[in-house]
Amino acid sequence: MALHKDLPPLLALRAFEAVARHLSFIKAAHELSVTQSALSHQVHKLEAFLGKPLFIRRTRAIDLTADGQQYYAHIRPALDAIAAATREQRVAPSATVLRIGLLASFAALWLAPRLAGFLERHPHIQVELLPAIPLANVAAAEVDLAIRYGKGDWPDVQATRLMAEVISPVCSPAFKAGQRHNAPLLMATSHRPFEWTDWSRHYHVNLEHHPRVRLHDYNIVVEAAVAGQGIAMGRHRLIERRLQDGSLVEAFDWPPYHSDIGYWLITPNGPASEAAECFGQWLKHACRDA
Repeated sequence: MALHKDLPPLLALRAFEAVARHLSFIKAAHELSVTQSALSHQVHKLEAFLGKPLFIRRTRAIDLTADGQQYYAHIRPALDAIAAATREQRVAPSATVLRIGLLASFAALWLAPRLAGFLERHPHIQVELLPAIPLANVAAAEVDLAIRYGKGDWPDVQATRLMAEVISPVCSPAFKAGQRHNAPLLMATSHRPFEWTDWSRHYHVNLEHHPRVRLHDYNIVVEAAVAGQGIAMGRHRLIERRLQDGSLVEAFDWPPYHSDIGYWLITPNGPASEAAECFGQWLKHACRDA
């Protein structure tokens, strides 16, 4: 007897198992990463195949029918057995190292708290973050890809805008309370001072009388501002926690400036590796959700 004639659509079977286990279309849809509508369609397809309902659908809850309970009790061990047999036969993918060049500030303040989401989805990809002030040579394969802060004007690479930055001068509450006319401006040596130039030009502010204090990295700039050492140009994407907890406040009365400065994904002009493609797609989604 041909076995396939008695087998239901396997996607529909998987949908039924998840809904029956959770007794919730919402939870099952989240687990399977599909819409509730698509999940409901698959369950209806299985019910049509069997010629009977499997669920009692109420306004705020669902339950299995007696036939649904019996069917679930029989198919669950079979699906577990298929999963176990598959695990035994599957060859574990070899680990792939993905080297990413970026600024230490973006790595520490934005990427690191979100990176677990990527690693959970792609456990075979080992991410190696390589913080450096100069732009790593993507074209010469020093890194597989890079993330940079600026205006996208880097030669010999592809630059894809990830997200814009909102900037405004910030300082500690205590510094603001005793602010002097010639308060020092804290700047990272890792960047040309285009943030301050763009901001002052936009608001027509003369910064000539403010001394400049240049620090190695933007992380240090943030910590110096929190410690009351001067005024930093706040990159709101990176200092969100500091603004929320009040350790940094707006230094002036002007509203934050939505500039054309932002974060960019830098890739070679040629084809990227599969690991780089995976990370790039995840990063774009993460930036859209940020």
